[in-house]
Amino acid sequence: MTWEASNEGSAGGDSSNWEPELEELRRREDLVERMGGPEKVARQHERGKLDVRQRIEALVDGDSFHEIGKIAGSPTYDDNGELVDLRSANFLFGRARLDGRAVVVAADDFTVRGGAADAAIIGKQVSAEKMAGELRLPIVRLIDGTGGGGSVRTLDTDPSKKVSEGDGGYGAGARTYVPMNPGWEHVVSNLAKVPTVALCLGSVAGLGAARAVTSHYSLMVKGMSHVFAAGPPVVNRMGGEQVDKEDLGGSRIHTRNGVVDDEVQSEEEAFERTRRFLSYLPSSVYELPERGPMTDDPNRTDDALLNVVPRNRRQVYKMRSIIESVIDLGSFFEIGRSFGRSSICGLARLDGWPIAMLAGDPYHYGGGWTADSSQKVTRFLDLAETFHLPVVHLVDNPGFVIGSEAEQAATIRHGSRALAAVYQVSVPWCSVLVRKAFGVAGAAHSPGHRFQYRYAWLSGDWGSLPVEGGVEAAYRSDLEASDDPEALLAEITERLNRVRSPFRTAEAFLVEEIIDPRETRPLLCEFANLVAPLRIPGPSSFGYRP
Repeated sequence: MTWEASNEGSAGGDSSNWEPELEELRRREDLVERMGGPEKVARQHERGKLDVRQRIEALVDGDSFHEIGKIAGSPTYDDNGELVDLRSANFLFGRARLDGRAVVVAADDFTVRGGAADAAIIGKQVSAEKMAGELRLPIVRLIDGTGGGGSVRTLDTDPSKKVSEGDGGYGAGARTYVPMNPGWEHVVSNLAKVPTVALCLGSVAGLGAARAVTSHYSLMVKGMSHVFAAGPPVVNRMGGEQVDKEDLGGSRIHTRNGVVDDEVQSEEEAFERTRRFLSYLPSSVYELPERGPMTDDPNRTDDALLNVVPRNRRQVYKMRSIIESVIDLGSFFEIGRSFGRSSICGLARLDGWPIAMLAGDPYHYGGGWTADSSQKVTRFLDLAETFHLPVVHLVDNPGFVIGSEAEQAATIRHGSRALAAVYQVSVPWCSVLVRKAFGVAGAAHSPGHRFQYRYAWLSGDWGSLPVEGGVEAAYRSDLEASDDPEALLAEITERLNRVRSPFRTAEAFLVEEIIDPRETRPLLCEFANLVAPLRIPGPSSFGYRP
């Protein structure tokens, strides 16, 4: 029974209750809960994928999901105006709780036309983004399909082929339209307001791909997720090449080129990493990151740190072992490990306080900045500035990577943007000079115009150029005139090495303090406690750059 039919005669004073309408509401809710129908849902499960309602259930706390716009979709009426069927829109959203915190969950339903444009989907997507921004709540996007992109089937005027599905909110009738992304301004503005997480849980193309990368943190599931501007059918037909999904846009590609941050093995792992990422951040920029459990002694020291950096400057060491030693045990949450690998970026805690951890990795280019690592640093510092996270930088950076490949990759352009990002941040900053800091990239170890909260290890080595790389250039004429250039080179190098001691720098107060490496954690915990009251909630002076 429709509302119109049940309401007949009510104007005459009928005192009956609203049970018929309530039954109609429940019937409509039952209809949309079928999603794309048993066959489409079964096909989703056969691919090893959860359906959209299972995903939401697995992500959120208990039964905390409250769906909004549930019965929006594509109705079918008979000649008498009676509802025959109601197919769900392929986008669900609502409010829920993650680890007790209120969030907005926005999810694509691939079982309904593969996530392409559908009735009410545009309005629902826009409403989800507005809700997150205006209520100052984190938003988690579960993206599967084109995520609101179009389908040429909406152009088909053949009644035998036309699907009764609306037109994605662009107006009635079959026609083409000039492309637009309604509500995209909210997607972008939310980056400067609330934490935004994107989970790619299938083959994500077009607008879905754009929604995925316009986020603070994104994930792909190995072997299940793919991201591309256009999928293989379009590329193979139009692009002059033949590719499959993995070769075109698999996680192996996009977690190494910086499109997507991280790769996981399962949907469940993606949900767990989402919860953990959000645990370091406030619900919005109008709040401060909350202090976590204080389960690790802030005065703990580690004797292993005294010998972790080799005396031989050409030998590498494991920077992550230093990170794990100085932070609260088990609190390091690395972001983008497979991209820009000479820079390590992640979230951590010091005496419970969330911080942004930046470090050089000598296993890759000696820790030198590449074009990729510079882009990674820029985006990470934007995250720290947006959500009021103090930065701790464990420095080992011999400078920008050099050579023809580096020049072709525009390293100096991307590196200069990273240097600008360092100087733009206003959050508290502490640097620990673990080993190298050379040249322009080495100068990016801290925002030099501010008070230098900075420590140096005994292994510190810095300057405009490394002695090893600069002697031959600086003394070229002397070496060319020498009868024994090798002996002269050794003599000059030895002479210069005597003045590269960090003690010489400290004598001139060009570095503030040289410390016993074992004391690093207590000093960093002191920093975190000292600056915690200085953090100021509110929007940053510049927007987050996706």
